[in-house]
Amino acid sequence: MGLSTTHLIIFLIIIVVIFGTKKLRNIGSDLGGAVKGFKDGMRDGTEKPAEAAPAPVQQVASTAPVAKETIDVEVKNKA
Repeated sequence: MGLSTTHLIIFLIIIVVIFGTKKLRNIGSDLGGAVKGFKDGMRDGTEKPAEAAPAPVQQVASTAPVAKETIDVEVKNKA
């Protein structure tokens, strides 16, 4: 006793009536983005570690006097 074609069509019509096409479109695009992100993450994990290492950050020395209110911070690069 499987689902016949007519049962599936009725089921899809009920889902569209309950959620609406706009909501289903948003859910579909969100699901597609999640799958793409997962695949990209899996592909990034298989790369060689040497390729995945970011370039070293160069620091520039300043000869200007530093005010007492200056805060030194580290900036992370988005690669």
